[in-house]
Amino acid sequence: MDFIRKGGAGTQGSKRAGGTVLAEDFIKVSDTAHFVADVIEESRRVPVIVDLWAPWCGPCRTLGPMLEKLVRQAGGTVRMVKINVDENKKLASQLGVSSIPAAFAFKNGALIDGFVGALPEKQLKAFLARIAGRESNIVDQILEKARVLFEKGDVKGAESLYNQTLGQEPNHPVAVAGVLECLMRRGEHRAAQDRLHKLPQNILEKREIVTIRTRLELANEISAGRGVHILQKVVEDNPSDYQARYDLAMAYYAAGDRQKAVEELLGIVQQDRAWKDGSAHRQLLRLFEAFGPNDSLTIQSRRRLSAIMFS
Repeated sequence: MDFIRKGGAGTQGSKRAGGTVLAEDFIKVSDTAHFVADVIEESRRVPVIVDLWAPWCGPCRTLGPMLEKLVRQAGGTVRMVKINVDENKKLASQLGVSSIPAAFAFKNGALIDGFVGALPEKQLKAFLARIAGRESNIVDQILEKARVLFEKGDVKGAESLYNQTLGQEPNHPVAVAGVLECLMRRGEHRAAQDRLHKLPQNILEKREIVTIRTRLELANEISAGRGVHILQKVVEDNPSDYQARYDLAMAYYAAGDRQKAVEELLGIVQQDRAWKDGSAHRQLLRLFEAFGPNDSLTIQSRRRLSAIMFS
């Protein structure tokens, strides 16, 4: 039997009777002859997920790697066994497999759960957590601890945890975004920009990275021009000076007052949505992108913007 380590199939590890084993020993390729030992007996010690697949199955190429990633992230709370149904037709028949991909969960020597088809990652995480009887994703737990540390101001501690995650899963979008945010919090925008430029395109398109990238772009665009107090006076004296209101909005953003930044831009859109070819509207959308789609200010302000645009 071949065992799979963090990096994929085909890697080799230390030897022991019965096959090649690696330090993690969380995922293995098995067959009919070893099913009882690898699944039934092993499940008496720790839950085992059986991934039933075939080389010709397109959805299997989606489900398999995602399951492997999540099982590794579970840090030993569950195991995974991969079974090629073409090479183990009798076993597949005994398990009642009529369609693949399929996954079955065994615990205490018995089949307790399963599904057919390639589920999205969120549902797979729920499946593993249900099988393990607790929150099983170690990576998610580390990322949550990092987020809490960052919010408490412990940037160094948060960055250490984010980098710990990247050691397990390079280019994890949440961890990458976390490291970039730590660099930005320390004022190291150039370092954050350099790191951003080295990311592959598929990671750059992730929601978390788009948010950080937009924030970096906005930070680079904000100059040390007229301050908030000066611009407030200009706008008070001439509310129709939309350029001053736009500059005031970005001065508020630079000062960390997101609400006031949004208010000024919404005010421009409400009074003259076509000003400078819709510049205020476009900048609002960039701010929403920088805040993140699930941010409460983004959600509330999008509703207000829609009401203005379609009134």
